[in-house]
Amino acid sequence: MRAFPQIPDVADAPAGLLDGHLWLQEWVEGAPLRVQLESSGLLVFGDDERVFDEPPLGYRCAVRHVRDRFDREVLRAALDDVESAVFYGVATRKRTLDYDWSRLPAFLGFDVYDAGDDRFLPPDAVDRLYDRLGLSSLNAVQKELRGADFDPDSYYQPESAWRDGEAAGVLVRNKTGDRAKLRASPDDLQTVLPFEGDPADVAADLVTADRVERASERVTSGGSDAVAERVLELVAREEYARLLGPEATVDLDALRSAVGERTRRLLNDQ
Repeated sequence: MRAFPQIPDVADAPAGLLDGHLWLQEWVEGAPLRVQLESSGLLVFGDDERVFDEPPLGYRCAVRHVRDRFDREVLRAALDDVESAVFYGVATRKRTLDYDWSRLPAFLGFDVYDAGDDRFLPPDAVDRLYDRLGLSSLNAVQKELRGADFDPDSYYQPESAWRDGEAAGVLVRNKTGDRAKLRASPDDLQTVLPFEGDPADVAADLVTADRVERASERVTSGGSDAVAERVLELVAREEYARLLGPEATVDLDALRSAVGERTRRLLNDQ
């Protein structure tokens, strides 16, 4: 699978980034995720460093979201070789900002590489293709903005479509494949402290009636164990930095057991 494209900060962007016309899209916090459809029909996933044998816990919501929605027949009809396309996007999960997690898609695409033409598709074609495949792309803030009219130094971040407040940043794209991020000021971001304490106490805070209800709506078989696994995936997405970030200390095996126990208790109370 082709490597993840570089996305530098605007200050380090290619000299030609502001040539021509630009698309500005809301950048949503998360982690890089790439996807490729094999000729067998299997979807293969990876981050910016490796291809997954098994998706890590922090990616499972995004991987499940793509698997459930990706319309394979659309891609087969469009390409003679489906493996010539690689899709790049964001596995949305909490780093420093809270989003409306029930509305925000677990995966948002922003790029597609076409090996047949050896190029990245222009942003308008990317947007259309994700829509046809049944997936969402980063929402556009401005389209066809003249590069000469874009001044990164005086640009005000737009309001987010997915949370109350400003966007985490914008992705700046031109039609030749150049791209860069213009991030919000670090002063506008929150400080996130890792969870501490007994896993049962952490589970008591995280396994809420709302999360159990949302997980239950997505489970068609497997009973309470399947619901508990979905709850764990939701928790890993919505509290990623505190639970799985570099400073996290919670014992995940113990937490999984505690999440299962509390989920079953809440299901019995319904």
